[in-house]
Amino acid sequence: MKKLTALLLSLVMVATLCACGSAASTADGAAAGDSATVKAGFICLHDENSTYDLNFINAAKEACEKMGVEYVIKTNIPEGQECYEAACELADAGCNFIFADSFGHEDYMIEAAKEYPNIQFSHATGTKAHTENLANFHNAFASIYEGRYLAGIVAGMKLNEMIDNGTITADQAKMGYVGAYTYAEVISGYTSFYLGAKSVCPTVTMEVTFTGSWYDETAEKEGANTLINDGCVLISQHADSMGAPTACETAGVPDVSYNGSTASACPNTFLVSSRIDWAPYLEYAIGCVAYGKPIDTDWVGTIGTGSVKLTDLGTAVADGTAEAVAAAQADLDAGKLHVFDINTFTVGGAKLESYMADVDSDPNYEGDHEVIVDGYFSESGAGFRSAPYFDQQVDGITLLDTAF
Repeated sequence: MKKLTALLLSLVMVATLCACGSAASTADGAAAGDSATVKAGFICLHDENSTYDLNFINAAKEACEKMGVEYVIKTNIPEGQECYEAACELADAGCNFIFADSFGHEDYMIEAAKEYPNIQFSHATGTKAHTENLANFHNAFASIYEGRYLAGIVAGMKLNEMIDNGTITADQAKMGYVGAYTYAEVISGYTSFYLGAKSVCPTVTMEVTFTGSWYDETAEKEGANTLINDGCVLISQHADSMGAPTACETAGVPDVSYNGSTASACPNTFLVSSRIDWAPYLEYAIGCVAYGKPIDTDWVGTIGTGSVKLTDLGTAVADGTAEAVAAAQADLDAGKLHVFDINTFTVGGAKLESYMADVDSDPNYEGDHEVIVDGYFSESGAGFRSAPYFDQQVDGITLLDTAF
């Protein structure tokens, strides 16, 4: 059985920008007539060539076209003063809901929000909305660590198959991971992926390398090749180009991508991809603007809200993978399974019994919230903030560099 069940919806990849059309109701019941009072503006770090930004662009168009909302999308906006300028341009053009998609956009979105207090600004992956106390500035994210955990199960099942057929030994079950930066978001992602793999393949280890960029195809390809040459037999990534998947296809190494299926480009090595579907949040936020309702300061989407998704499984997955993923997803939904269960990992050889996380993002990165609750690390969505804050280096994962 090579396809995920209906629980795991396939990813829709649409690459062309267009004007929005007519449509239906919002997530909370706003009709098209109400939504017509909204004009949305979107700020993207890169363009459709980045899998990360393409995922946002697709969601923006889907939500706006569904709700009959006029929209403008600005692409290739750096994480600098250019973001502030783009936000102001959108505000001056009549946009009353403005959304930016990259971590480094946040300070500039806050600056614009202060200048335009009657316009609603939302920011993906940000950390400061709950401490800025601006009524018109909001953060949003999703429990993508659950999606990465499920993708890790796909990887672990593949490792087991490789062990069983004699391709590798149990102690050679080493994965590689190409990350962008040593931010908590990336650490949370690669750790949840590793823990998912470990849940079905106990001997797995992982090496991580960083590129210092969200989108650098050359660096991502070089990073993947470095990991492959170092004995990694399966690769995943938190980076936004086809660099790592292409390197894997060339080398014949199984690959778990991010933000979209690479099955057509890498048919022999693609296993699965996880992504955040931003459409549910955008429908919710646009509906709030249409009705004059407050937008949550920190909004977190889940598998249940349709915000965390896996693609269809690739043809190279191991037998029994779909069933293993579906069982784990059911346990996540039921609250029986927690990704960061402290009984499933150690840090420096010890169980993480207590941890004060840096939730409030102060300049000294000091811990301010106890996040070990009921035997697990309570990651984003616990009521503290929407963006991830898991930043521990668990045993079994080796960082090849920490320059970024």
